[in-house]
Amino acid sequence: MRTQSTTGPTPGTLPAREHLPVGAAGRPVLDVVIPVYNEEKDLEPCVLRLHEHLSRTFPYGFRITVADNASTDSTPVVAAGLAGELPEVRSVRLEQKGRGRALRTVWSHSDAPVLAYMDVDLSTDLNALLPLVAPLISGHSDLAIGSRLARSSRVVRGPKREFVSRAYNLILRGSLAARFSDAQCGFKAIRREVAERLLPMVEDSGWFFDTEMLVLAERAGLRIHEVPVDWVDDPESSVHIVRTASEDLKGVWRVGRALATGSLPLDRLARPFGDDPRDRGLAGVPRGLARQLVGFCVVGALSTLFYLALYSLFRTAAGPQLANAAALLVSAVVNTAANRRLTFGVRGPDRAVRHQAQGLVVFGIGLALTSGSLAALGAATGDPAHSTELAVLITANLAATVLRFLLFRLWVFPDSDSTARTSR
Repeated sequence: MRTQSTTGPTPGTLPAREHLPVGAAGRPVLDVVIPVYNEEKDLEPCVLRLHEHLSRTFPYGFRITVADNASTDSTPVVAAGLAGELPEVRSVRLEQKGRGRALRTVWSHSDAPVLAYMDVDLSTDLNALLPLVAPLISGHSDLAIGSRLARSSRVVRGPKREFVSRAYNLILRGSLAARFSDAQCGFKAIRREVAERLLPMVEDSGWFFDTEMLVLAERAGLRIHEVPVDWVDDPESSVHIVRTASEDLKGVWRVGRALATGSLPLDRLARPFGDDPRDRGLAGVPRGLARQLVGFCVVGALSTLFYLALYSLFRTAAGPQLANAAALLVSAVVNTAANRRLTFGVRGPDRAVRHQAQGLVVFGIGLALTSGSLAALGAATGDPAHSTELAVLITANLAATVLRFLLFRLWVFPDSDSTARTSR
């Protein structure tokens, strides 16, 4: 396995994860940010409770940063008083509102290798804090989030907020294919070197900030650790649910469109070769072949189902040959785009048109195989049943699929492995 160069990581890429060193003098390992707006009542008990908990249970140096979002009450005075009283506490004043803006500002200037944040109401049980950041300290994960929707989480909140939270996460799963369970829990952490490269890609400065950050991290292949939490709702929360939900939906649309067009340079979040065990060579197997086979099979299975559904739909209004050609053409375009991104790891618009053109040539070969099979079936039986047509098409598509993979790997995307490795 290739090791990282002594000259440092390639510009734009992430260094390989390592366990953070212990005992670095004068530098905290963890920086916990508490973004606040007009929280003069809750800020002091929150900070004192968090400071006491960290002093008693956290085995590394820490810092608590109060990020004031343009408060108009005495919150800045309270924050300054806490910073003067406790050496591990500091306060930062921002003249514009926005939780995302506060987190971006503090995280971008922090020297701590692990960055976290939590809401001022401390709805999350603090016993989950060490399990949250431990995988980041050990080098196991890139980000960590608290989840109120995990099976072992214990949550107390009203039905309205429960419904909104679950509905929002269902929207993320359905529209952005998010696999993390709880985007909105105000209890998250990230390694600093990941934040340095990820935060410039995040556009939102409000409540959608951390959702966007998680989606981009997940799409880039970063590891997100989830921690079940005990969580008690704050009945006096100042969050405006309707306005926040509206802004979140706008963010979902914006991020989904950017991901669909390939305009986000997620390859800059790749790690050096050797950090991913899937990149290790297998005896007797060309590099990358095992992973490509798995991805191709998954895409192929979904494409086949899509193709058969289209064929059945078109068959109601056209003959078998025309229905087959139309269904195969549409599914071929989708199949090429999916394999380009998911199987062979080619991102961005570069050569996308060329790849689609080559994919259409492969489509022509598949069309010849399936059309020939249908013609042979018609000649043999005259008027075959629809189920028989589908069976013949499935068999012909299996043969076409093997040929399609070979042509994709050797002709359409021949340099995908080397490109992926050199871009890391």
